[in-house]
Amino acid sequence: MKFLIKNIIIVLFFFILLAQSDQAYTKEKQYKYNKEDISNYFLGVIFAEQGHSKRAYKKLNKAQKLKNKHTQFNIEFIRTLILLEKFNQSFDFSKSVWKEEEYFFEIDLLLGLNYFLEKDFKNAEKHFLRLNKISRYNTYFENFIGNVLVAWVKASEGNKEDSYEFLSKIPEPYRHIKKTQDIFLQCYFDDNNAQKLLEELINDKDYNFSRYNFFLSNYLLRNNKITEAKKIIQKSREKHSSNILLKQSDFFLKHGEYKKIENFFNCKNPKDPLAEFFYVLANLYSSENDFKKSNFYLKISLFLNDKFLSNKALLAENSYFQKKKKESKEIYNSLMEIGPMYFWYASKKIALILVDEKGKKYSLKYLKKSFSSLKNKNFEHYYELANFYKDNEYYEESIKYYSLALEKIKKNSFLTPEILERRGTSFERIGDWKKAEKDLMDSLDILPDQAHVLNYLAYSWVDMEMNLEKSLVMLKKANELKENDGYIIDSLGWAYYVKKNYRQANIFLQQAVQLLPLDPVINDHYADNLWMLNKSLQARYIWKSILKMKKTEQKLKDAINKKLIFGINKKS
Repeated sequence: MKFLIKNIIIVLFFFILLAQSDQAYTKEKQYKYNKEDISNYFLGVIFAEQGHSKRAYKKLNKAQKLKNKHTQFNIEFIRTLILLEKFNQSFDFSKSVWKEEEYFFEIDLLLGLNYFLEKDFKNAEKHFLRLNKISRYNTYFENFIGNVLVAWVKASEGNKEDSYEFLSKIPEPYRHIKKTQDIFLQCYFDDNNAQKLLEELINDKDYNFSRYNFFLSNYLLRNNKITEAKKIIQKSREKHSSNILLKQSDFFLKHGEYKKIENFFNCKNPKDPLAEFFYVLANLYSSENDFKKSNFYLKISLFLNDKFLSNKALLAENSYFQKKKKESKEIYNSLMEIGPMYFWYASKKIALILVDEKGKKYSLKYLKKSFSSLKNKNFEHYYELANFYKDNEYYEESIKYYSLALEKIKKNSFLTPEILERRGTSFERIGDWKKAEKDLMDSLDILPDQAHVLNYLAYSWVDMEMNLEKSLVMLKKANELKENDGYIIDSLGWAYYVKKNYRQANIFLQQAVQLLPLDPVINDHYADNLWMLNKSLQARYIWKSILKMKKTEQKLKDAINKKLIFGINKKS
């Protein structure tokens, strides 16, 4: 609705403009616009904002009379060309509108890339340096992108000292990207320190560099260190079990398909590290839900390195969040060609889209068919199919596949406690507490420091008013393992409540509400405790507010309505 209102305002403005005169004027050189130019331009902008790049291109292309006359048209047209992967046209267009006295980020970026690819490093550097001056158009990346790009111009010229000097100028907020580009430069220049720095990077606890396990493995393979490459991927799989790039790399290594990993990325080819740089920028914008800018940088990344097909997964995700589900499914289908791990990954993603489009039953039927076509199924396939069933509330089916996963799993696998925990919670959902309790306890026997499992099991006991002392110990431990978790803190407060220690309960329940103010159950716990502390007015106020919350289930509403009438019976 918000976007529709925005469009209506634009269209109204457009018609008012036309109503005033058959010709509209701009301050830029007093250029005279006609109705058709304005119509095509505004419709092009609207289509671009909606993510319909092909329709935007058709309209903007017809409005090319605005070229050199209206600078925002130039930017919109260039962005649309990139999103449609019309790079040659974007290069030609940028050349035709570039002016020495004007600074436009997209134009200088594309011209710099064009000259860089043509190995005209002098002109590439000229345009990349201009990016550092375009702060009023790109304050987010001030003195950042230009320095990275010039560093690779210098590296391509064989000027090692200057390449590192430009990289050193990158501002402190971008130190994480600076680290990765520094490593790629060292790899490019055959510096023996590259491996050590990559190893330090993947062990960095302040930032998630899990993706760089792949780059370390890639580097080791290129240096014929196959055994070390395998160890890196195997170890990384334990820490990052859901990372699809690492999964597929693990498969390639186990089947001796080393070249497939090497073909994804080559630090000796400057285009590949630059592609990774733009991929990181795309990820950054995607995390902020700016999918248009994310796709802009992602398309550049894929243009520079079209071999790293797995990066298209981000494009598929962006398309999904832009509600372009057909396009998202097409991209996921293309990912299936990479290898069996991507086939299964893409199948799960398509199944998620189908839940929205055709419902749970159709989606599960599709995924089951994909599952049946898998060769050499392993425990992870069974586990992930079980997860899909569980997430869609088919608990009995999920239990069946969790059990099959446990039958096929290797002894002492890092995933065993997680599978037990998820099967246990499925048992709890169908009311089989005895089996649920056993699975949860078995999971903790293997891996005792699982905060969420400690919380789930202990809270369940508290809710049944059993094992209260043991539950309290477990919840205190969970709270120490995972600080400021509203759900764990609520469980701890509720344990004190059940033990009738209302003053101690209040400390934790109040904190839980502050952390999760819109959670109906947590608010209900807090209100119950306030009642027991003889603060009935505050309790009633909170109960009434819970009834207005969108996430409040009917069962809880019924219970609260009774409490509003009768209160809570204070048993001694």
